[in-house]
Amino acid sequence: MRTSPLRLLRRPLTAALAAAGAVALLVSGFIATPTSAAEAGCRVDYTVNQWAGGYTAQVKVTNLGPAVNGWRLTWTHADGQRVTSAWNATVTQTGASVVAVNADWNGSLATGGAAEFGVQGTWSSANPAPTDFALNGVACGKTGTTPPPSTPPPTTPPPTTPPPSAGCGSAVVCSGFEDQTGTTPSGAWQFTAPDCQGTGTATVDTSVAHSGSRSLRIDGRAGYCNHAFVASTANLSSVGPVMYVRMWVRHTTALPAAHVTFVSMPDSSQGGRALRVGGQNGALQWNRETDDATLPAQSPAGVAQSRPLPTGSWQCLRFAIDTTAPKLDTWLGDEQIPGLHADGVPTQDIDQQWLARTTPPRPTALRLGWESYGTGDDTLWFDDVAVGSAPIAC
Repeated sequence: MRTSPLRLLRRPLTAALAAAGAVALLVSGFIATPTSAAEAGCRVDYTVNQWAGGYTAQVKVTNLGPAVNGWRLTWTHADGQRVTSAWNATVTQTGASVVAVNADWNGSLATGGAAEFGVQGTWSSANPAPTDFALNGVACGKTGTTPPPSTPPPTTPPPTTPPPSAGCGSAVVCSGFEDQTGTTPSGAWQFTAPDCQGTGTATVDTSVAHSGSRSLRIDGRAGYCNHAFVASTANLSSVGPVMYVRMWVRHTTALPAAHVTFVSMPDSSQGGRALRVGGQNGALQWNRETDDATLPAQSPAGVAQSRPLPTGSWQCLRFAIDTTAPKLDTWLGDEQIPGLHADGVPTQDIDQQWLARTTPPRPTALRLGWESYGTGDDTLWFDDVAVGSAPIAC
């Protein structure tokens, strides 16, 4: 069996994420080589999503010089930032110097051609955008940066989607786990091991919380029979026609290459089998238990359209499930994740496999926890969980 990720909701940010912001850097210009009058150079679009102590950056390099077959982009992180992982390129760091080398499938750049890749990393005192990009040793020219806003920019929803509302409103599930009185989940939240139970555990934690004084803690263990979930007792069968889910999640270990699940929803359209959100190949994904379909497709190009789940900080995960058509959306914070979007129109490396099944999903319940299909221990916390028929903001 394997795993999966959707659309989200919105709520006031706490002090823990007050430093979150987005930085956009556009590096542009032409530069003449010392020995030739011919123009050469590059442009780099460097877009950052950051939180306290960590960040991801989407990097687009455009070749403005002669065509190249194999590229090497270099820059410097002068303020102590460290790159910890990357997708769609091989990225290494020595001291402050960073080198990104093309993958097998994106190394050829014609004049005006572009390649995109992403990085994840850490920072402490500051996280300014790099200013010294060079493509195959040729500088990209002068740089200009846009200062990070004090709060993340709002995301404009599609025209057919109402804007998210603050708080839970009339949501069927609206829980910060403050009603839990002991360390064992009880009342509206019950422990469950859907397939088989091992050493994974679930507790109510009073030492870590996104808001209030309590959260749900899952100590997940690797191996198929270590399933550990806490299920809401609310019946979600009538939520819709679009089901909106919002949660804050904090996890300890980067998503592994192997398949894992941390959100599982029994789906009546699959005879009770699960619609699942989790990860594979280091990035978020959706997975359907009936046919093991994934969103995005697990090709390098597909995985590159998803995102890793940052560790060590609270992340707002939102998704929307259309119960009238095989459509769904997913947001991490304010970013709509292109690889976790299904609109009914097949897209290469994204949803062809997912759309092979045309029956719309009909989730009936919500389970939060950890399910590994091989390797992958993790400790996760969930807080401020909401499920309703209208968009709910972070």
